[in-house]
Amino acid sequence: MKTPVFEELDPASDCDCPGCVHWRRVLPPGSRAAGPVGHPATLSHVLGLARAGRTPMALALAATAGVVLAAGQAVPAAAAAHGPALPGVPAGDEPDTPQGGKAPLHGPSGKPAAAKPGQAAKTPATTRTEIINRAKTWIDAGVPYSMSAYWKDGYRQDCSGFVSMAWGLPGNEWTGSLDTFGVRITRDQLQPGDMLLFHNPDNPEKGSHVVIFGGWTDYTHTYYVAYEQTPPHARKQSTPYAYWSNSDRYVPYRYKGLADGASGAEPSTPTVPGTATRFPGAAYFGTGANNAYVTQLGKLLVARGGARFYTTGPGPRWTSADQRATQAFQKAQGWTGADADGRPGPTTWAYLTGGKGKDIPAVASSPGAPGTGTSHPVPAYPGRAMLRPGANNAYVTQLGKQLVKKGFGTYYTTGPGSRWGEADRRNVEAFQRAQGWRGAAADGYPGPETWRRLFS
Repeated sequence: MKTPVFEELDPASDCDCPGCVHWRRVLPPGSRAAGPVGHPATLSHVLGLARAGRTPMALALAATAGVVLAAGQAVPAAAAAHGPALPGVPAGDEPDTPQGGKAPLHGPSGKPAAAKPGQAAKTPATTRTEIINRAKTWIDAGVPYSMSAYWKDGYRQDCSGFVSMAWGLPGNEWTGSLDTFGVRITRDQLQPGDMLLFHNPDNPEKGSHVVIFGGWTDYTHTYYVAYEQTPPHARKQSTPYAYWSNSDRYVPYRYKGLADGASGAEPSTPTVPGTATRFPGAAYFGTGANNAYVTQLGKLLVARGGARFYTTGPGPRWTSADQRATQAFQKAQGWTGADADGRPGPTTWAYLTGGKGKDIPAVASSPGAPGTGTSHPVPAYPGRAMLRPGANNAYVTQLGKQLVKKGFGTYYTTGPGSRWGEADRRNVEAFQRAQGWRGAAADGYPGPETWRRLFS
């Protein structure tokens, strides 16, 4: 096969490929790069043409030239890296969010709409649930990002318009004014419906962003659910705190007009836990929730027979104990399915605060010796931390003795004693496997259900 002859072509001076643009910017007029490349932007030019489909040999040229230059010529990489960025296309999770300025709400014609009665209030009342629900409407509709277009509800389709809409503001604000509608809070006080605001005064229209905080994703509080308007459309996404970039410049704010009267640095919760009878909304419960409503829920559940689910607390941070106790109360009412999912809704809350319905039944006990009429209640589960490597306490001894009593003491050569050892773990694992459990459910470390079955 005859080796093809490649002809070096100087691209036109007005070529807009990334390489040519870069080298026109950094090289003196008329200069050329030394070495085998010829025109300093030749390869980048070919690559640009390849992408545009303007030459049938472009891909072959690009591939061949790439092999040659990989041996020591880094010019094409530098040229491509400095090419003009495509406008409005975010790189990965780093959105490019240009925004418009302050503007009134817009009507269907795209023109400013007349103010509605009562719309002059700077901070109209709303609730956290309403804020999150409004944010979800844009996400469900896939509202496209635009700094000039207005959605049918009158709000501008950029990041600041999105937050203006979620907070129910009377007009379209921007990152330079949204802080006037809120009061600054700390990271630990963040709750669903608050906002994280980054306003860059050096480049306010293109270097700023704002999102609605939707709750922590787990107990580490390193990721949270962000509701935001970003290219190509509104989205809900797990996001590192405070944001992918410029994290040290995002400031948390709480909306001043929350209907429960809470604003500023005070958590949006009742003044005296245990007195709120009105259901605060589902956003206050679940993963990441940390507020006095959770404490109130836990205390109400303990009063209705749910004490055994808590090894500590109840406290303001939502845990699996809150969910299991709530589910036990719901099942005690005869509810099933979604009505007994462990998350309090308006009916569950009304039953608890109003003293309605049935209490959580005691743990089922096993009969004692035949004919004695006695029973043996299950001792309270001490918590996972008491039954782990390094633990040395009476609960380990209690566990070991019960394992032996149940016929699962095979791995003990001495004891059982108060110091947790591999023999304890292996005996627990054998007991768990006897229940038909596998995988993580049979890891040898007793949880509440293992404990209950072992002592019942």
